[in-house]
Amino acid sequence: MTTALGLPGRWLGVPFLLVVAACAESLEVVTPEEVGLAAERLARIDAVMEEHIARRQIAGTVALVARRGSIAHLKAYGMRDVEAKRPMRTDTLFRIASMTKPVTSVAVMILYEEGKFLLGDPVSRYLPEFAQMTVLPPQDSAEAAPQPARGPITIRHLLTHTSGLTYHWNKRLGGALKEAGVPHGLLEEEGTLREKMKILARLPLVNHPGERYEYGLSTDVLGALVEAVSGMTLEEFFRRRIFEPLGMEDTQFFLPEDQVQRLAVVYQREQDGPIRRAPEGPIPDEAGIVYSVTYPYRGPKRYFSGGAGLVSTAEDYARFAQMLLNGGELDGVRLLSPKTVELMTANHVGAVEASLGFGLGFGIIRDERDLKELASIGRYGWGGFFYTDFFVDPQEELVGVFLAQLHPSGNLGLHEKFRVLATQAIIE
Repeated sequence: MTTALGLPGRWLGVPFLLVVAACAESLEVVTPEEVGLAAERLARIDAVMEEHIARRQIAGTVALVARRGSIAHLKAYGMRDVEAKRPMRTDTLFRIASMTKPVTSVAVMILYEEGKFLLGDPVSRYLPEFAQMTVLPPQDSAEAAPQPARGPITIRHLLTHTSGLTYHWNKRLGGALKEAGVPHGLLEEEGTLREKMKILARLPLVNHPGERYEYGLSTDVLGALVEAVSGMTLEEFFRRRIFEPLGMEDTQFFLPEDQVQRLAVVYQREQDGPIRRAPEGPIPDEAGIVYSVTYPYRGPKRYFSGGAGLVSTAEDYARFAQMLLNGGELDGVRLLSPKTVELMTANHVGAVEASLGFGLGFGIIRDERDLKELASIGRYGWGGFFYTDFFVDPQEELVGVFLAQLHPSGNLGLHEKFRVLATQAIIE
């Protein structure tokens, strides 16, 4: 199979990117040695994936490694549907959940580059329902009622998850989010993104904007921002401004009936136990999230979650990741300026409480303190609820995409091993 991933610009030191003009041409799949990787070392990915499948720890995976703009490893392992005996394929579709967030962040930055807003703007300038936010009092406070927020939620706060918005697993606000019917994107939903974000705006924040990092519904609000500013639904904006220009033909919110069989089945696994097929109905997990495995193809199909809604393939998402590594360009199509990608992939949460570096839509390895496994300073990426993950290593011109469908994973650690396995294959 032939794959087109434009050549990357050269990394000239964290975090500066320079895109070489010659990278408009796209390349076919190459041998690992042509891009400075060792085939026998990449074969270690095969051994590890097959070992986990044989132990019934996972049903199947797709793993992709690209370097210097070419794919050196793309393989499918195991089964996409164990019970129906359907093997995993490299074009299998996966629920990528929170790997939707970087796509929404790119959509926001496309509009930012067009002068539609500044990152320091209050989001209420475009979504007025967020104008009068309140904040829960500290847990040790004698005050019971929410207090007015000290300042507005800015677009930068949303991009860095420092807005004070949270997810349904939060012990203080999770119940209120569920009771109010605020979606997280992993269930069949009535209503639209704009309608649901108006409900979210009535609830208090868990902390004041800018006070600390709190992973949550910020990116869904960014999706509503894209809709308000562009005049399109998020689905339409993604398709017209990102997926069609990048040739991401298999990335979408909801699947037509004839594509459902390409979607991998979700399996569950408890600690040290074998996998079992996830049921179709709403499923509560240990963190308090109620999710469904059928949301990509059942229900009203009108709720476009900017934080969790997309379905994609390994090759499609690699094209998106390669565009970022190239400094915003792929195959002669430019979505973003190299300076914008530089801004997005720098750490923006150094002054607030956070356990990781975070840019404008990605987790970032900030410096030596984050080098707990084999990696490079400046590497960025993100994962998804159903056990999907991607990374971009600008220093090594390396892209990795790992896709599976497993929740809970029982602390399997396979996606982390994949990052190490991809990186250790570098020989020059």
